Amino acid sequence: MNATPLFHLAFPVHDLSEARRFYGELLGCPEGRSSDAWIDFNFYGHQVVAHLAPEECGHRATSAVDGDEVPVRHFGAILPMEEWEALANELRVANTKFVIEPHVRFKGQVGEQATMFFLDPSGNALEFKAFGDLSQVFAK
Repeated sequence: MNATPLFHLAFPVHDLSEARRFYGELLGCPEGRSSDAWIDFNFYGHQVVAHLAPEECGHRATSAVDGDEVPVRHFGAILPMEEWEALANELRVANTKFVIEPHVRFKGQVGEQATMFFLDPSGNALEFKAFGDLSQVFAK
């Protein structure tokens, strides 16, 4: 395959209007197709779909990673460092409650990265990270 592959992710939400506000307005993800039961968003060039399924919402488990309790079920994006810093500032201005505050993880080690975790209005965990050196994304 010569084209860059895109990913597709579907996740539950309890309210489509809240999903539009959070993903569309706060995170700036353009809306694609939608129905009364779901909304497609362009999530940094990838398709994510918010499905109305209140009974499936929320995160339940965490795992210890470099001193933080990371939500096990989460998704997000790897951004350029400047874009990550701008997003962290925008989220702070919007009074976002962070599950894990923006900080650098694995300082001075293989895989050093800036990371932050927060929840959408339905309790889905999102992680945004950035690497000073993208070759570290899969480094061992």
